[in-house]
Amino acid sequence: MACRVAPFVSFLILTGMQGSFGEASRYWIYALKTFLGGWMVWNLRGFIPEMKWRISWIGIITGVLVFVMWVCLDALLVGLGWKSSYPKLGASGDPWNPFEFFSENALTAWGFVLIRWIGSTLVVPPLEEVFYRSFVYRYYTEADFEKASLWKFSWVPFLVTCAIFASTHHEWLAALLCGFAYQGLVCRKRRLGDAITAHAVTNFLLGGWVIFMGLWKYW
Repeated sequence: MACRVAPFVSFLILTGMQGSFGEASRYWIYALKTFLGGWMVWNLRGFIPEMKWRISWIGIITGVLVFVMWVCLDALLVGLGWKSSYPKLGASGDPWNPFEFFSENALTAWGFVLIRWIGSTLVVPPLEEVFYRSFVYRYYTEADFEKASLWKFSWVPFLVTCAIFASTHHEWLAALLCGFAYQGLVCRKRRLGDAITAHAVTNFLLGGWVIFMGLWKYW
């Protein structure tokens, strides 16, 4: 259990510490948790057999569709009659924008931007998918989670896992739908790797959208 839970919990603890030691610590601690998360994912890969990337068209397409949903959901809901999209969960501090904070040092700003973009694409997907789809989903199926099937569909674990996943995101409704897509992909393909790929594609595209459109609210 520890190898599936410890990386995520460590990542979460460091996330909670961001900004606790001054505004600059939002960026330095993010860099620290990215490198630590990457180190743990790499060193634990031999202990988690399901943590293997699988490149598939359905994984790539799912990742693209989730990205489109994420950036278009607000406008869609307003178009359907919502007055101002939907209420978001509280966010910590201002949007994560290194170019604003490090305005006099573009090289440092770009360094943090690239760390976040690469980290969200290569580190976060395996770390989160192992925790949510491999551990949480199976744990709610059977206490001795390693005896539970990774892909057998069950409503309660499905909804609980997606709800917990959504609760850790500011854009909770988008994250909930995102969780449905990734968990459904695991059940459909009977393996975790396609969901890791889909998650990576979504985060890569979202990172590009944030950087080149200047929409830092998504970070």
